[in-house]
Amino acid sequence: MERRPRMNEQITAPTVMLVQEDGAAEVLPIAEALERARAEEMDLIEVSPKAVPPVVKIGEFGHYLYQLQKKEKKQKSHSKQVEVKMLRFGFRTEKHDLERLSDRAREFFTERHLVKFAVRLRGREMANKDFALQKLKGIVAGLADVAEIEQEMKRQGDSFIVILKPKR
Repeated sequence: MERRPRMNEQITAPTVMLVQEDGAAEVLPIAEALERARAEEMDLIEVSPKAVPPVVKIGEFGHYLYQLQKKEKKQKSHSKQVEVKMLRFGFRTEKHDLERLSDRAREFFTERHLVKFAVRLRGREMANKDFALQKLKGIVAGLADVAEIEQEMKRQGDSFIVILKPKR
């Protein structure tokens, strides 16, 4: 259920603070505030119910709701969810392919995402873990200008992973 602001007779407080368009405010009884709203053929809208006394203003209720929705929508668009993008490569991946992966990671960093790099080892490659770690360290060093380490390198199953975040 959506919580809507109270208006006109729904406001129960005995006294209210009426805020004008120009910013002037005055405390007066609810009956007088309602009279002023009716004289202007507008609604009395409760802006801040938790204040003592509650803050109200005179205006069109539909227009007020529309402005609230616009404000919420703008806030939602600014709080984009951050994703963890995963880039995997193998033990024998060549230099050019690693550069391509680094470029892709840079694109993700410009979009403010986290990037998880994983180097996968199969079979006998497990005996040469140091080489795999050096490859991973090389990528992290190559991205040091745009990213910093969020989670250190560690082993996860048959892979070594590192999570990077964009620099502020």
